[in-house]
Amino acid sequence: MSAKNLDNCNRWRNKTVAFRVSPEENERIDKAVRLSGLTKQDYITRRLLCQDVVVQGNPRVYKALRNELAAVLKELQRIEAGDGVNEELLDTIELIAVILGGLKGESEDGE
Repeated sequence: MSAKNLDNCNRWRNKTVAFRVSPEENERIDKAVRLSGLTKQDYITRRLLCQDVVVQGNPRVYKALRNELAAVLKELQRIEAGDGVNEELLDTIELIAVILGGLKGESEDGE
């Protein structure tokens, strides 16, 4: 049995919610969680409740950004060799751009 947890509003988190995803969906969720710097539970809860996911820069987030940018570079080099662009790469680039824009203090409308 899991330990009882208090959330940041002093509410007990003692209910379990589970759902199934495909391996591809799981990878996208894991990638977003790594880039957010939040726990998977906190990230999914905020997204499901339509709350903002605010990324706070820390070494773990910067390392995740570095690794994702390296993966994007590898994919761009593959594309340059003649292969096509896949939708997952475009989603990853957009997520990284939003996070980096937020870390720099830019608004989402580009101002």
